[in-house]
Amino acid sequence: MLTINEIFYSVQGESTYAGRPCVFVRLTACDLRCSWCDTPYAFHEGSKRTLDDVRRQVEAYRCPLVEVTGGEPLLQEDVYPLMESLVAMGKTVLLETGGHRSIARVPAGVVIVLDVKCPGSGESHRNCWENLANVRPHDEVKFVVKDRADYEFARAVISERSLSGRVAAIHLSPVHGVLDAKTLAEWVIADRLPVRVQLQLHKYIWSPDTRGV
Repeated sequence: MLTINEIFYSVQGESTYAGRPCVFVRLTACDLRCSWCDTPYAFHEGSKRTLDDVRRQVEAYRCPLVEVTGGEPLLQEDVYPLMESLVAMGKTVLLETGGHRSIARVPAGVVIVLDVKCPGSGESHRNCWENLANVRPHDEVKFVVKDRADYEFARAVISERSLSGRVAAIHLSPVHGVLDAKTLAEWVIADRLPVRVQLQLHKYIWSPDTRGV
């Protein structure tokens, strides 16, 4: 049984899969309170659903790409059989996780999009650093950057943890409406940082506070 906040079909807004149609399975609950969080409604809102019910709704969209997100999806034990069954159904499965819960049990066929919390989030002390040793070559790492201090933190982590070349992509994403994307891009260019500057595509297609997209 899972507590599900929402299941919807939209365009993937982040990661190397950005722009592709995708089914999103958003789980309820998060034990972080990031300063820039854009889904606080997922902290508590949701309803109990069986794994079969979730799978049936996902399959009804006939979409090969599925993202399991939250909230923090790794808080719920049944997320693991859910991911395993989605992979078994032939889906490309993305897991968006906040980076403070161990990824050790995530099925091998799942693409982890690991969010490393920068100081501006207010939650950088919660990072599970062991996760950066456990990411696989097909996984992706994301830093949400609020200001110059966050950028320098991300740059140091990328270097000290030798992330370049170990994962499929490293994303630096400006906090929407707070840090100008041009400024972040100029920092990356000046440092020749081996990353992708990532914008949240869905917030440019729809209003930033639109739900279910």
